Amino acid sequence: MASSLLRKRTRRNNLWFLHPRTLTQHLLPSSPESQSQSQKFPLFQNPPNSIQNHDFSDSAFSKFLLKSSKHVASSTANVSGRRFDSQRRRFFGSQTAAEPSTSDGLTVERIVANGWTILDESENDWKSHAAAVAQSIHLIKKRMKWKKLLVLLDMLTMELNKPDLWNDPVHAGKVSREHGSLMGKMKGVNAFERELLEHIDMIKLAREENDAELESESLKALLQMRRISKEKELEAMLSGENDPCSCYIEVQAGAGGTESMDWASMVMEMYKLWGQHRHYKITVVDEMPGEIAGIKRATIKVDGEYAYGYAKAEVGVHRLVRISPFDSNKRRHTSFAAVAVIPILGEGYTHVQINESDLRIERFRSGGAGGQHANTTDSAVRIVHIPTGITATCQNERSQHQNKASAMAVLQSRLDQREMARQVQMNAQHTQSLTDITWGNQIRSYVLHPYRMVKDLRTNYEVSDTDSVLEGDLDGFIMSYLSASLDKDEDDR
Repeated sequence: MASSLLRKRTRRNNLWFLHPRTLTQHLLPSSPESQSQSQKFPLFQNPPNSIQNHDFSDSAFSKFLLKSSKHVASSTANVSGRRFDSQRRRFFGSQTAAEPSTSDGLTVERIVANGWTILDESENDWKSHAAAVAQSIHLIKKRMKWKKLLVLLDMLTMELNKPDLWNDPVHAGKVSREHGSLMGKMKGVNAFERELLEHIDMIKLAREENDAELESESLKALLQMRRISKEKELEAMLSGENDPCSCYIEVQAGAGGTESMDWASMVMEMYKLWGQHRHYKITVVDEMPGEIAGIKRATIKVDGEYAYGYAKAEVGVHRLVRISPFDSNKRRHTSFAAVAVIPILGEGYTHVQINESDLRIERFRSGGAGGQHANTTDSAVRIVHIPTGITATCQNERSQHQNKASAMAVLQSRLDQREMARQVQMNAQHTQSLTDITWGNQIRSYVLHPYRMVKDLRTNYEVSDTDSVLEGDLDGFIMSYLSASLDKDEDDR
């Protein structure tokens, strides 16, 4: 009967759960002898809407359902009212009070500690699949600094529970957004963890009941989770506060004249192609061409989800070694280009206040290759923030008004970045993505002669296909750096 009961289930978000009506039908006592026992189960006699519409994927209640389904097969009337009330309190009470576990107390951490062997995906071994998923969940929590998140969540919850919180709507809104964002991050991991443990419960129950169909379905579900877990590991790399933002990428030529200007243009083209590969929207904000070739500096806007999270790995100095196309003697030259990445912060962020009186706005005739509107009007705009000396220029748009708006957006981002860097220094915290661009901060070498190789000096990750790298294939370098940075952060804790 238990097998029959378990087959009457629906699928929601890849989680198995028993439908409330099915549960009610099987748990309601039907014999006259058991009518007296029914007084102990008023919830099942008239299940309220909150029960009928509830998602029964919660791990604590899943254990109750599994135990109840086997218990129903023998005798529903023997279920004690006290035991049910205890389970009901567990289900409707705090869902973060205890670590999720299977019906026999197995947790993700215990699976990792037990050291179950992880075999190839082609092997139909449920323990292997479960161990691989458990390892991924463990890694995800490690990368997200799970214990710190729990402490922060408790602090935010206490803040939200203060009766006078909304006396300051601005502060209350910030706390509420932080709490909601944190809950959203943790909810996905918790759901994935509960799903794993529920499938383990299903497999164990299927083996007890000799239900080959249920075991096969649960095994397939574990395999699918194993594949999805790799994507979730990647998502955990991008859990920083500003990682989901779009960004500006700035490239500036180093010492070396035309050689470095040409290299700077190659680097900028590399990032444009990288952004296109990831289906980001790329917009040229500012570009100062070199006298003979290349660019002195340029800025592009990269619009897309997690653009900053990925691009922050590129901050630093990029070094090129090649036979110079500008040297008639065909000698080998070394060129440098510096890369900076600035997040475009969301609306919820408190930006640095810019006073109009602190700005000097200069208008000039735009440069470039020419055209119907280029070089005919003073449409290009340069804005100087007098107190800091920070400047922003835009000449790519068709009108002076549009160029001014774009330049103001760049200036705002640069001032925000400066303020964040100042706060980082005050807190004595090192953040790689916000360090000053210095010519000694060389992160990657691109060697085109006498051999061909691109090597990241921070992680020792290297490839020999230099053409693919210069055509925007940067994900290997980015993932290697992000992973190494997270591991280093964990070691330093």
